[in-house]
Amino acid sequence: MAKTDTTSFEKKLFKAADKLRKNIDAAEYKHVVLGLIFLK
Repeated sequence: MAKTDTTSFEKKLFKAADKLRKNIDAAEYKHVVLGLIFLK
């Protein structure tokens, strides 16, 4: 059951990242991604 919750949470994160990617230049987006990686 925990795996399903984790999977749905990851899908939500990827959808949010897709929305950000459309609005932010690639050079600026890398800072967002790196921050999320180090947050994990």
